[in-house]
Amino acid sequence: MRNLVVSILISFFLLSNCNLALAFDFAPEVGDLAPNFHLEGFNKNIQAKTIWELNDFQGKWLVVYFYPKDFTAGCTLEAKGFSELKKDFSKYNAEIVGISADNKDSHESFCSEKSINYTLLSDPGGVISAKYGSWIPPFSDRNTFLISPDGKISYRWISVLPLNHAKEVLNVLKKKI
Repeated sequence: MRNLVVSILISFFLLSNCNLALAFDFAPEVGDLAPNFHLEGFNKNIQAKTIWELNDFQGKWLVVYFYPKDFTAGCTLEAKGFSELKKDFSKYNAEIVGISADNKDSHESFCSEKSINYTLLSDPGGVISAKYGSWIPPFSDRNTFLISPDGKISYRWISVLPLNHAKEVLNVLKKKI
């Protein structure tokens, strides 16, 4: 009986993760054009704008990071790390964009509470996250993409740790320029 239960659990795990494996098969790789997005979002410095697209950042380096809706301190650490280094990223003509399943109001509240000074976008259905190979319903995998000014993926981090991640991204950006 115990072997049957273990077999059933393993089968369920493998079947439930088939979609995950398929989603990652189509994730863009370094050198590919970054998938476009059309997402509602918030940036406390540009409050008049609520819908964002990849083209809004054309001609700049773009750091797109996906963060989980897991309400852990990791999200805050990562967000604060990028926010603290925003001026350093700006020196290299780079913008930072965070994407999660949270809604625009949650992002606005988070930006105010934690003094986040860059764009946070809402992808509640996971459509854009899936195009980037970063969606694990209902949470996003903690992935980051460095997109060059011509719209190509220049570097990709998979399942990153939030502590010091912003510094790691900045160091790679410096080498790319």
